[in-house]
Amino acid sequence: MTEVTGCILAGGLARRMGGGDKGLIRLGGRLVIDHVLDRLKPQVSQTVLNANGDPARFSEYGLPVVADSVEGFAGPLAGVLAALEWARDNTSAEWVATAATDTPFFPADFVTRMLTAIEAAGADMACAASDGRHHPVFGLWPVRLAADLRHALVEQDIRKVDIWTARHRLVTVEFAAEPHDPFFNVNRPEDVEEAERIAQEMAA
Repeated sequence: MTEVTGCILAGGLARRMGGGDKGLIRLGGRLVIDHVLDRLKPQVSQTVLNANGDPARFSEYGLPVVADSVEGFAGPLAGVLAALEWARDNTSAEWVATAATDTPFFPADFVTRMLTAIEAAGADMACAASDGRHHPVFGLWPVRLAADLRHALVEQDIRKVDIWTARHRLVTVEFAAEPHDPFFNVNRPEDVEEAERIAQEMAA
């Protein structure tokens, strides 16, 4: 089995939720991050959280909490870099799979399909897509490119995921958006109600 480190990207500012952690809101009587962990953990060899601020708010999970090493809330690439460098320094994993902290329904075969697509295409990395939209936060990244990404972020001030991935061989993996988009994210207060509806449909 290919060793993959899983990383939940929880380092955002959650402005549309009024600040705070989107993963710590309640969905179906549990926190959104609990749903994300349920999805990610069976797919990976070990799991880490990328989060800025006080790591104690995640202490109950017993997981490593890694902050961005690039200052100024540099976006999801900073979280990817934090995960790549943690995996390089603490595991023998060749890959890091990232998932957003506010996306409780992403596919249970996400990592397997990404690995298969990379191998089939001879690609360096993979990102997910659904319903005509790309989801670069959901990616499978090679640990060997940690130094390359650090250079892009620190020396070249690159912040957009697609600018960095365009430098490498990227394969986009399309996931079905029916009966619901698996990458639906709880991004605004009004999204909570819709997430509750999806959760109830899935339970039924």
